Amino acid sequence: MEKQVKEKNELWEWTKALLIAFAIAAIIRYFLFTPIAVDGESMMPTLEDGDRMIVNKIGYKIGEPKRFDIVVFHAPEQKNYIKRVIGLPGDSLEYKDDQLYINGEPIDEPYLDAYKAQIAGGTLTEDFTLKDIDVSLDEIPKGYVFVMGDNRRNSKDSRHIGLVDQKEIIGNTSLIFWPFNDIKIVK
Repeated sequence: MEKQVKEKNELWEWTKALLIAFAIAAIIRYFLFTPIAVDGESMMPTLEDGDRMIVNKIGYKIGEPKRFDIVVFHAPEQKNYIKRVIGLPGDSLEYKDDQLYINGEPIDEPYLDAYKAQIAGGTLTEDFTLKDIDVSLDEIPKGYVFVMGDNRRNSKDSRHIGLVDQKEIIGNTSLIFWPFNDIKIVK
């Protein structure tokens, strides 16, 4: 009889431990961090199709996106997109001769250097201004960001879908955890 009671207590303790572990995992995934898979080639060469990453969901609850952050957001097609923040609220933005200009000042994009070196003629990023995206825009309004994929020739981004409402941003990401031999922090 005492053995049965002991086994019942042990089973109950294991059940409680598993329930607590699942609850903690659910809280972490829902509120703090979640995995995401890169789908497509729009962020190449920085991110490859199939890379698995961790999304930090709390960073923008206490802060704002920064220029060149890699963010995950809800896109209009009921999908989540992974893109890079290029323009912030208050910025005027222009690309001319494959050079980014923010508020009239040239801005370096070192994460594109290797990709630009691979191009045999032509430009990586075609010329455009904010007015080309939306004729009413002189600058990015408060609460919005302008995002682009690193694979500028093959990316559906703010040039096509418009500005991204910061409320639609799930979080930022920089840690690739799969494939195992490619574990790294990207910038």
